[in-house]
Amino acid sequence: MMSPHSSALAPLPSIIDDYRRDGDVGVLFDRLRALARSSEPAVLKEASQPYRDQPEVVIPLYEEIVARAPNDAQAMVVLANAYWLTGRGPDVVSHLATRAIAADATNRGAWHLWALAEPSVRGRVERWQRVAKEFPADQLARAALADNATSLAHDEHDPLALDLAIATYESLLAESTQTAQRLALEQTIATLRKWAI
Repeated sequence: MMSPHSSALAPLPSIIDDYRRDGDVGVLFDRLRALARSSEPAVLKEASQPYRDQPEVVIPLYEEIVARAPNDAQAMVVLANAYWLTGRGPDVVSHLATRAIAADATNRGAWHLWALAEPSVRGRVERWQRVAKEFPADQLARAALADNATSLAHDEHDPLALDLAIATYESLLAESTQTAQRLALEQTIATLRKWAI
């Protein structure tokens, strides 16, 4: 039996079906915002799960969730990620990610979005260094650090960035157990060692 809270979200699939037919994102946003205003955040989260890969559905629902649960770090991360995917811009993503970190400093998704949203390569390197320091076992953060340090070394002929990139790739190589990944890392390191900066 459907609870009163979940029955309020019963129209959600038909709203999505209508959007798939007519493609009018403005109407979709209006209908989803109206639906979200009459539902509890926890119910909205559950109902939105099948649509988590559709930012146009996630955004209006999670804007309401974040407005009503302003300390929900994971909700801010979901919304920031949807904004990122739709090209909303680094400022709004960075702002939400910073709020999410303040609410829950253990949320790695918030830290990743915070680093991604930095517009300058040098700033991204600094942010990824901070993320890698906060989460030393986070290989994805270290790979992003190495990639951004490589870009910085290339773009600005920065020898310190090159050293950082090589050292970070070497640390990833030391932990790698997959042959294909090890070969790719070894090739990258060998290429970077030949750079003349």
